Amino acid sequence: MNWGSAAEFFAMGGYGFYVWGSFAVTAACLLAEPLLVRARQRRALEQVRAGTGGDAGRHAGGHETAA
Repeated sequence: MNWGSAAEFFAMGGYGFYVWGSFAVTAACLLAEPLLVRARQRRALEQVRAGTGGDAGRHAGGHETAA
């Protein structure tokens, strides 16, 4: 496609809001995902180091089983 000006390019034939909005939402998700994963990993590692491991002690019967 050929556009006569930068304004026409960004307007995208009247669909610019939807096109650029979808790019912005996608970019936000792509930026947020690694940050959220890193935060979740840090939290999990802190729980393991503290000995609380999140679901430690929860087994099928709801209590510790002796092996």
